[in-house]
Amino acid sequence: MPSIATWIRQCDEHWFTLIFSRYPHLRVHNARLGPVELCRMDALMLTGGGDISVNFLRQQVADPSLIVDADCARDAWEFTAARELLSSGKPILAICRGLQVLNVATGGTLHIDIPGHENFERENVQPLRHSSKAIHRFAAVNSSHHQALERLAEGMEVEAWSASDGIVEQARLQSHPYALGVQYHPERDQLYLPLFSGFFDQIRDGG
Repeated sequence: MPSIATWIRQCDEHWFTLIFSRYPHLRVHNARLGPVELCRMDALMLTGGGDISVNFLRQQVADPSLIVDADCARDAWEFTAARELLSSGKPILAICRGLQVLNVATGGTLHIDIPGHENFERENVQPLRHSSKAIHRFAAVNSSHHQALERLAEGMEVEAWSASDGIVEQARLQSHPYALGVQYHPERDQLYLPLFSGFFDQIRDGG
């Protein structure tokens, strides 16, 4: 049975339970609840959460008080997991904070404090514009986040931006067989099921 490594907050578990109920052939290992043998995992899903701790960022932070809800234990696990799964070429789906982790883990930086992107948590009202290469295209998303991608990591290609201010909302790591990241929350609306089916197809097909 294929296995997915992840770290899911308790407040998000019900959303992902609904998603994974559609795929009973997959086994989910939540590192928040116990150790995960990364060498035995077939894929990685990086999910939403608080800001990345200062010590894990690749930039100077003039005002560390802007970093909120950081979790060093989670950071340590996710950055280790990202390195290992990137190195092994396994599929990765990165959601909200997860996209930020993926970008930082591969050499990018973040906008530490951005206004106006914490107001779309439940409704798909954040309009997007897309690149011609984007496979998944949603006219508007439920983006809700405090930080965002600034300098892109090498090989990171943007597939969608906020139509209002250009904040990156979807990107793909071109140097990896399958590493897709979105700044919005696809687990919270059935509109985004194609994102998950595409990811799970990669796992089923062996990456």
